[in-house]
Amino acid sequence: MSTTRSPCFTRCRSAGEDADRYSGPPRLARADGTEVFDTVDAGREVTEHPDAGEVVWGDDAGVTCRRWNWRQGRRTRLLDDTTAALFIVDALAPLDDEGLARVADRLEERLALLGRRVVVTRRTLAAPPAPTRGG
Repeated sequence: MSTTRSPCFTRCRSAGEDADRYSGPPRLARADGTEVFDTVDAGREVTEHPDAGEVVWGDDAGVTCRRWNWRQGRRTRLLDDTTAALFIVDALAPLDDEGLARVADRLEERLALLGRRVVVTRRTLAAPPAPTRGG
């Protein structure tokens, strides 16, 4: 087995979420520090609050992922009875939109191995153009 790390492990973060457990649409935001985040710490279920300014994914009920997609919450985690999954893959520089598409292609290939009933729909939010110097 190769020990080489894929670009995804170093330049993107991904999360699998149970879409049916979302309250409203998922959204990426900077936390104000008062949001609720339910997680596990040392095997115990706990409620935390993200740091003010921290990048989080969330919905109307609170934070679903902290630190981009580094820390997952309990409420929307994938379980054995999950039938509608949402995978969020965040790309960080230098991984560009093309590299992100390759990561999503690989995820889709893996999901297809689960059987013919798997349906994949993709939506890409492209990175905004870089600001120009002096303008």
